Amino acid sequence: MVEILRTNDLVLISAVESLLKAAGVGFFVFDQHMAAVEGSLGFLPRRILVEKGEEKRARRLLVDAGLADELRND
Repeated sequence: MVEILRTNDLVLISAVESLLKAAGVGFFVFDQHMAAVEGSLGFLPRRILVEKGEEKRARRLLVDAGLADELRND
């Protein structure tokens, strides 16, 4: 799997999840349960990873949705 996005913004995560799910792109949100460990402070970012073969399509979906600035490029 390949990380395409890392953020603390729960609204953004929800929007990206909806976009990917609607397009049938396989993804997983890592670190979403770390809030319990960190005390719900929200300082640990969540990471959205997609299947390697779906990376280009997932990135295109997010760019088309106006979220290009949120994508990780490393």
